[in-house]
Amino acid sequence: MNTRDPFNLRTGSTAFNLLQHSAARAATYTRQAGQQALEAGKQAFEDTGFAEGMSFAVPRNVPTFNDPSGVRRLEDSVWGSSGQSRFGGSSSGNGSVAEAISGVFGEKGLPMYKDKPYNYGTSMRKKKWFRTKRVPGTIFFLIVAYFYWFGWPWSGGDSKKKGSGGGSSWGFFSAVEEKVDWEERRESVRDAFKLSWKAYEDHGWGYDEYHPSSKSGRHMATGGLGWIIVDALDTMMLMNLTRELGHARQWISTSLTYDKDQDVNTFETTIRMLGGLLSAHYLQGTLPGMKPAEGSNDEDLYLEKASDLADRLLSAYESNSGVPYASVNLKTLKGIPSHADGGASSTAEATSLQLEMKYLAFLTGEATYWEKAEKVMQVVDNNGARDGLLPIFIYADQGIFRSNEIRLGSRGDSYYEYLIKQYYQTAKQEPIYLEMWDEALAGVRKHLITYSQPSNFTVLAERPSGLSGHISPKMDHLVCFMPGTIALGATGGLTVEEAKKLPSWSTKQEEEMELAVELMKTCWGMYKVTATGLAPEIAHFNIYDPPQMMRHGVLKGPETLDPADDADWKQDYIIKPADTHNLQRPETVESLFYMWRITGDEKYRNWGWEMFQSFVKHTLLEDGAGFSSIGDVNQIPPPSRDNMESFWLAETLKYFYLLFGPNDILPLSEVVLNTEAHPLPVFQPDKKRFKTGWTRIPRDPNGNLHPPEKTQEEVKKEVTKTVLVENEVASESAT
Repeated sequence: MNTRDPFNLRTGSTAFNLLQHSAARAATYTRQAGQQALEAGKQAFEDTGFAEGMSFAVPRNVPTFNDPSGVRRLEDSVWGSSGQSRFGGSSSGNGSVAEAISGVFGEKGLPMYKDKPYNYGTSMRKKKWFRTKRVPGTIFFLIVAYFYWFGWPWSGGDSKKKGSGGGSSWGFFSAVEEKVDWEERRESVRDAFKLSWKAYEDHGWGYDEYHPSSKSGRHMATGGLGWIIVDALDTMMLMNLTRELGHARQWISTSLTYDKDQDVNTFETTIRMLGGLLSAHYLQGTLPGMKPAEGSNDEDLYLEKASDLADRLLSAYESNSGVPYASVNLKTLKGIPSHADGGASSTAEATSLQLEMKYLAFLTGEATYWEKAEKVMQVVDNNGARDGLLPIFIYADQGIFRSNEIRLGSRGDSYYEYLIKQYYQTAKQEPIYLEMWDEALAGVRKHLITYSQPSNFTVLAERPSGLSGHISPKMDHLVCFMPGTIALGATGGLTVEEAKKLPSWSTKQEEEMELAVELMKTCWGMYKVTATGLAPEIAHFNIYDPPQMMRHGVLKGPETLDPADDADWKQDYIIKPADTHNLQRPETVESLFYMWRITGDEKYRNWGWEMFQSFVKHTLLEDGAGFSSIGDVNQIPPPSRDNMESFWLAETLKYFYLLFGPNDILPLSEVVLNTEAHPLPVFQPDKKRFKTGWTRIPRDPNGNLHPPEKTQEEVKKEVTKTVLVENEVASESAT
């Protein structure tokens, strides 16, 4: 392998053709002239041989497709390390000089994205100036390269120390870096999507799973279920990728059918496939140029497919309690209990179907979708979980919880997310869900928020034995949806500045925003603590003994994260060997997106840019065959897991794109994004005469169910009914 081109991104390479120009476009306005000089010295740098020794491990492991539900199947095996069964920019002050230089030249950092001509649009350079400064620019770059490879005189050590973020800070360039071209960075994300999609088209088209290293794929069912294609539809629409969208739409029109004898996971199929189709239907009528020509036979294609799929999924709700079974057979229309966990369904899965079903009900006028989804929420709430915190399993046939384990990671997460989003989706016409959200968030603050030592990071912990049991200082990466969701709940999607002008703003919202900020910092630390700059699947924390809980007093973590290997704050994080994999998850960038929109603090965008660069640096395959989840975030180069998750396209890249883009795209006051990042519009349910349809059983001050006293009329009716039944029994006995 040519070590001067570790990603094989040379002329003729698909990856190079697509990625070559994007990083150059992402340079800041004030550094454009310096960038030209650096590019002029690129060949001189290569000729020095400084890049010798770089390498990229060829992935070897190809996971088998042994889960018919097609869900995040790799999780069950790795989560065992924690003893639990699971289902499944840097800122100018935070990055490194090494990252800055390698990001420009594509050798160790962000590869060169160059899908536009050198003088295209806003990237046009003043060539005359460039030519006159070519020689000094080359000399300048050689000096920078020399100190990068052999150590900066002010760094006090090896600039390439593992885990140190390069040893130096971005301070070298920060003096001249005043304004970032976020549109260019957004284009870099778009190009990363295009590369991912082209690799899938070339090597895995139609497959529900794509393995980029082996250039192969797998079907969940004969002919495929559109797992990757449908999940990515709205991302392509938002990015205006009309060619790619046309290819996807043609496949859906001619090849996709759900009339298959196949068991699928109810939740995953709802959030990815049903949500993807409904979002595509919504966006094609909202975004210019996305809707088929007037009178086209395929004008309602997405809605028709969504309705057909939803009708099949309804069979999962045919349990005695109304709580859906974990799986359903699409052809036999039979709900199937979970094969694990005593047959219980995941609480999060059963309660994260409502956004999709309610919107479909509004579109079609079919009340069944609405009523089935609402019934689940009533059954769950009638269990009377203490302080709004639910155990993570529920029996579908009985409608009661199994065990008492509490966590907001896997199997618990999106229940809480969908409480506040249901409230906003239906234009605040269902205040019952705001009440439930407020109760749950208060429970989180009381029972689950603790602090790490020595740096006082805010930790959203777990209670494996229930609220009366011990606290486990463990956070799944999945928990990192919470900072953004808390901020959304506090402001309703308005900016903090706007929300503070409302009469409803109070100390409660102030405290919630402070919690969101601190928890966001903890999630960011999960990235900064690793060698690759990518978060592990699970992180544990050193906490105080006895635990310092939020109810004992609020603590705050460090304002900045020192990149040095021996930085004190890194002692707070414990990354266990079995938890070091990264599955390209979106939760942290999802929260960065919300935090940026709501606070306007640009540090969240800068953090996102660092994350994006790390994904490109460590998960892009050297031959441009796509991006892959990796096996160890503390190993460079990391081993590939040879799997490009569908949510890489549907969520992770979409949130990066939105984070770097204008705030008037998908305004939070007009849409809600489901737990797979599919945008659905806010609507007025009363226009279709839909309403919640149930009321909560009152609770006493301790949170225990306290049914209201029955009226005399209700007692009289019950007595009359009892007498009639007794008379019937007596009559039958006499006969």
